Amino acid sequence: MAKALLGHVGGPDPRMVSEMRRLQQRVRDLEAELIRLQAQNDALAAAAHEEFVPGVQDREPALT
Repeated sequence: MAKALLGHVGGPDPRMVSEMRRLQQRVRDLEAELIRLQAQNDALAAAAHEEFVPGVQDREPALT
């Protein structure tokens, strides 16, 4: 019990602090990758939409 109290009072475990920092950096990296992939997906979806939906200039003239 004394060791547990001493460890608790002695401050945070350096290994735990290091692991926490590593995990926080990993979360930041994954969030940045998610934002990049969402932007890439949006661009691809817009390009695919433009490919299948003809614009005004692509329409053929109406028969008279």
